[in-house]
Amino acid sequence: MQQRKAAPVRSDAQRNRERILEVALAELTCCADAPLSAIARKAGVGQGTFYRNFPNREALVLEIYRHEMQQVAESATQLLGTREPDQALRAWMDHLARFAMTKAGLADAIRQATSGPGSPAKPGHTPLLDAAELLLRAAEEAGTIRPGVSGDDFLLAIGGLWQIDPRGDWQPRAARLLDLVMDGLRAGAPGR
Repeated sequence: MQQRKAAPVRSDAQRNRERILEVALAELTCCADAPLSAIARKAGVGQGTFYRNFPNREALVLEIYRHEMQQVAESATQLLGTREPDQALRAWMDHLARFAMTKAGLADAIRQATSGPGSPAKPGHTPLLDAAELLLRAAEEAGTIRPGVSGDDFLLAIGGLWQIDPRGDWQPRAARLLDLVMDGLRAGAPGR
């Protein structure tokens, strides 16, 4: 039996979907119970368009989480293309901090979407782990970080990001934390 290829997404449909995600991220970060009708209205789409893309709140919340995580993961390759590996790693850590603060703001919405019987599971952090591995291996090969640091080690080391209050002035504190982690990664690097 011949499989049918999925029809390409029209550019206007893709723009609508991206706009819904952008507005929903802002709204749900402020209030986990933001009405879906308000999100659709602020995104400039009708109810039919909204529900065609996201049949329920859970689907919307999980797609925001997945989409934001994918954006951060994909930025690793882009950064490696424009910076030295250790600088790309440090810049990516800033992207990760912004994601952590967004995720913290969405925590209530994610918790609501993934709790209860029959609820979908929260997506894993594999794209982030893969991106961390890519950056760590590039910096290790360049001799700018100590050898042998795994992506799991790295994610554990920066776990403090998720303890910072996203409602406050989190940027300076996150920068200090990430600078400490980066200093630790550079200690013992063969190229230093």
